[in-house]
Amino acid sequence: MSKQFLKCLALVVSLLIPLFLGEGLLTGATPQEPLSPQEKRGKQIYTQGTSASGKEILAYLGESSLEVPGSAMPCANCHGLDGEGKPEGGVIPSNLTWDALTKPYGVTHPGGRKHPPYTERGLELAITRGVDPAGNKIAGVMPRYQMSGADLADLIAYLKRLGKDRDPGISENKIVIGTVLPSKGSLAEMGQAVKAVTTAYFDEVNSQGGIYNRRFEFRFVETGDTPAETRGRVERFLQDEQVFAMTGAFTSGADKELAALMEQREVPLIGPLTLYPQIGFPLNRQVFYLFSGSDGQARALVSFAAGKQPGKTSDIAIVSPQGEQHTSLIEAVKDQAKKVGRNAVETYSYANVSPDVAGIVPKIQQTGRDTILFLGTGDAALAFMKEAERLHWSPTLYLLSSSAGREVFDAPPSFNHKIFISFPGSPADQTAEGIKEFRALAEKYKLPAQHRVAQLSAYSAAKILVEGLKRAGKDVSREKLIAALEGFNRFETGLTPAITYGPNRRIGATGAYVISIDLEKKQFVPASDWININ
Repeated sequence: MSKQFLKCLALVVSLLIPLFLGEGLLTGATPQEPLSPQEKRGKQIYTQGTSASGKEILAYLGESSLEVPGSAMPCANCHGLDGEGKPEGGVIPSNLTWDALTKPYGVTHPGGRKHPPYTERGLELAITRGVDPAGNKIAGVMPRYQMSGADLADLIAYLKRLGKDRDPGISENKIVIGTVLPSKGSLAEMGQAVKAVTTAYFDEVNSQGGIYNRRFEFRFVETGDTPAETRGRVERFLQDEQVFAMTGAFTSGADKELAALMEQREVPLIGPLTLYPQIGFPLNRQVFYLFSGSDGQARALVSFAAGKQPGKTSDIAIVSPQGEQHTSLIEAVKDQAKKVGRNAVETYSYANVSPDVAGIVPKIQQTGRDTILFLGTGDAALAFMKEAERLHWSPTLYLLSSSAGREVFDAPPSFNHKIFISFPGSPADQTAEGIKEFRALAEKYKLPAQHRVAQLSAYSAAKILVEGLKRAGKDVSREKLIAALEGFNRFETGLTPAITYGPNRRIGATGAYVISIDLEKKQFVPASDWININ
């Protein structure tokens, strides 16, 4: 053989190796072009029955033309996410994949109805008027839809990709799961602990055969120094590693950026570690949180305070550091206060730099308010209580778990049993089986003893993801995973409150427990059962 031939052969082999051994034919995960903006809009119409433009989509059923919202009858309900349709109750939905719709010799349906291949115009008539290309009426169970011309064009554009729209990171024998964690600074140790427990959990599932004969490949990326840098790193990570879904990601500090990225790339994210869930309108379908964030915990405290003093209507004072991140938290407190009949809520702010909370104390004391919702750090709360005692005043203080460290046990004696703290979980949620299972994992894989709260959250998130994949079935997709998670109703992880999701709910456990502090014994004391704020 000539040297030139060998060089050509080497080049061909070098090009084929990634194809067969990477994301190619052997894995069944050949990379594909991402959906265009128009196809993404069409996919939303197909799977959800809603328009990205916000314009109304209506469906009309039967001879009586019963009108229902398109969201109640999305195409995917009958034709499936793959477009091939699954017979149910004697009804055989048509195959909507483009190859099936445009067969050159036409289509003959099980009932005998025949028609030529569809064109774009033919599809428009089928969707809006319920007739096929031969002018035959389509079965009455098929709704007729009313939507804008732009939405109709988007839907047809997506139908051309239907059946070929494969999600990245999944093949016949593997599924790629990712996360983002801090690897330097004060949070590095926590990041390593979360990485260790999540890796151990997926290794354990793999040792038992995986899910539907698919083994998990767990990969992670480091957070950046800024929210923008973190988003950029995660975006490249999703593309380079072809990640199917994310779990237990550390999003704190880049919550808005990463939630928006998950929505843009349509990547499910289960159980991000954060105090600020992004649950505004419109709903971000991709992100599923385990617990209420700071705003949910604050709402639980307000409800608890109202229950302790049911006759009072205007006694709450909010003490908060200055800063934009506390604005939404304050609004949540005021909103919850109105719901429980506490309309007159006053806010007192102090500077983050060289905080002077002592100067706020006499101002609040003079108003007669004795219910203080303190949103600052534990050190600032301790300074507040010491100044209050100096003035012979001991109001009831309410704190979030994120700001209540060991320093609260150094509070003045006059605050004994007058400090209340919200927590998103409690040892009462931990079942004997759940504890046994986690301890066995910790011992087998030599998990770190530190940061157990973060470990338990990440472990529970991974467990929820795996359960969602089981329910989604062997023919899983991101959309099927989301639908499966939306069906969770009081799912028991064994280590957290029962988890419930739904089409309009993305926080699994909406509420908190409240505990008080026994300063003499230096210990926490349960003060409430679960306070549901849903």
